[in-house]
Amino acid sequence: MSQPPSQQPPQGGFGSPQDPHQQPPQAPQTPPVQPGRPPAAAPGYGTPQPPAGHPPVPPQTPPGPAYGAPQPPVGQPGQPPAAAPGYGYPQAPPGQPGYGYPQAPGQPPQPGPYGAQPGPYGQQPNPYGGHPGQPQYPGAPTPLPAGRSGPFKGKPAAVIGAAVAALLVIGCGTYLALSGDDTDPEKPDAKGGSSAAPNPTGSGDVDEGDGSGGGREANDDLNAGRKKGEAKVEWLNTNDVDLPRNGADVYGPWVVGDTVVKAMYKSVVGYSVTDGKKKWEVPFTTEVCAAPVEPSAAGTIVIGVNDTAGEKADCTVLQQIDLKTGKAGWKKPVPKGSGFSSLSEITLAISGNTVTASATNNSYGFSLADGSQLFGKPDSDCQPFAFAGGPKLIAAASCRTGDYDKSQHELSEVDPTTGKPKWTYKLPANWEVTKVFSVSPLVVSTENRETEKWSIIALTDAGKLRSTLDGGKDKFQPKCGGSFVVLAENLQGCVGVAADASTFYMSTVPTQLTNGTNDVVAFNLDTGKPKWRAPAGPQRTMTPLRMEGGDVLLYMEGSWDRGGAVATLAPTGGSPKVLLQHPASTAKIESDFYSPRYAYADGRFFIASGRVSARNDAEEKQTKTMMAFGK
Repeated sequence: MSQPPSQQPPQGGFGSPQDPHQQPPQAPQTPPVQPGRPPAAAPGYGTPQPPAGHPPVPPQTPPGPAYGAPQPPVGQPGQPPAAAPGYGYPQAPPGQPGYGYPQAPGQPPQPGPYGAQPGPYGQQPNPYGGHPGQPQYPGAPTPLPAGRSGPFKGKPAAVIGAAVAALLVIGCGTYLALSGDDTDPEKPDAKGGSSAAPNPTGSGDVDEGDGSGGGREANDDLNAGRKKGEAKVEWLNTNDVDLPRNGADVYGPWVVGDTVVKAMYKSVVGYSVTDGKKKWEVPFTTEVCAAPVEPSAAGTIVIGVNDTAGEKADCTVLQQIDLKTGKAGWKKPVPKGSGFSSLSEITLAISGNTVTASATNNSYGFSLADGSQLFGKPDSDCQPFAFAGGPKLIAAASCRTGDYDKSQHELSEVDPTTGKPKWTYKLPANWEVTKVFSVSPLVVSTENRETEKWSIIALTDAGKLRSTLDGGKDKFQPKCGGSFVVLAENLQGCVGVAADASTFYMSTVPTQLTNGTNDVVAFNLDTGKPKWRAPAGPQRTMTPLRMEGGDVLLYMEGSWDRGGAVATLAPTGGSPKVLLQHPASTAKIESDFYSPRYAYADGRFFIASGRVSARNDAEEKQTKTMMAFGK
């Protein structure tokens, strides 16, 4: 569809368009992450189950499947696992890709419900070369369709690998390339505009590196092979939860003082950062179905749990928890609404003393302290479908246009106590908000499903267009954690990106699947142009996680025979400075975490599986779930 002459969309540009029939390079076989994209169902609103009889099957990485990866169907021991489309993507029944199910890697993109192009998002497939898929830092973090343009100035982007229809995904399963003409887009206008606390319970299986924990053979010291200069493995946890057949998604980890916390299935659990032993647990009768990317500065969080058990459950109940003590606070349902405003799945964000719960056509703000409703928009021409939290509260809204073929999105900074916008930025027609890479400064991923283009824009504190990033011919791979099945997803939670007041940092796609290398490219937020690029080094790849003391915090990927590392990169570029070099003796364990989620605090680095699943009870108890490294 052509654009109005006064509002040409931002042009993307990482690389040239790809032949949809050309086989894409294979992405690392680990679960991907996905950015959600309204108004279509966004990835991450809960975790529906895949078709009966087809449990998810993880990709095989020699010599065996990743710890915690979904297992092949029971009763078919001799059958090789099907290629997984991306981290955490369910498999479709033979001959039936099914709406919302990603395609297997290496296969030509399949037509989606919106036409003969793959869907843009999936919860770990991505547009920037493996859509923002995880967070994960969490997280989840999913991919863009072939032929999609990049996020930088009018450059057509190609996303390799199938994406989930109607959702923008950036993750490890796909790659986004941006390139094309250098025509500057016309700038859109901006206008002003409870339950009792549980008693501490005993610890699950923990290997503290002395052979006393579970998951490794007796007398097997995790630090026995540690070399001089390598970090110490402080502990390794194995699963102690009786999970459903298809496993469960993991939310977190969140580090609050001396406790590292994660939520999975029917509980939220706090572990000691020093030895990994369980400190407290908040149990539920129904499944955890949503969580914000980060808790409040004071360590308070509000998670979503299903209102009932079973397949017809809605993710509409809020539960407050103090992560420092493990005390459960207020609990209340979110108003569901009716008709097109009905709400069944939510995404959550926290800013100041406010937690927002939102979905397509519905959004609310509640007091983090007592759960009282602060604001809500049950019916509006421009309805927020998701919020990004942190130092500011940013709303992404979808507006009624009266035209089925035309979409209109807006971005606003809103007052956390009233929900009233301080300013509003209107995107060009058919351009949609897919991810918020940074709240302050505000850096946003946008996408045009009609023209298959992708663009990253930066806005000023007053809501004016600051720049549109120019990615040149590079391919990028933000990873945005997400759910096992694409439903709804937080706007935040991407790794592979970071930002300070003047610069946006993003990593390129590795040069090859194994033993490859990549760069971090720094973009000037005032001009959108690249400032410098820093190489990871021979046979190493690096993923920006966030800013740390003025530097870019990085995770250096490991391999089967080399441990990963935590490093920093100066805002002026140069070479990475290693803070923790993980031991080679535990490299296989480190590499095996399924759809890994990362956290770094006070000199410790935590890796947690993004999803836990197993074929039988014995294997379930041996599944590695979280690992900690320190000096």
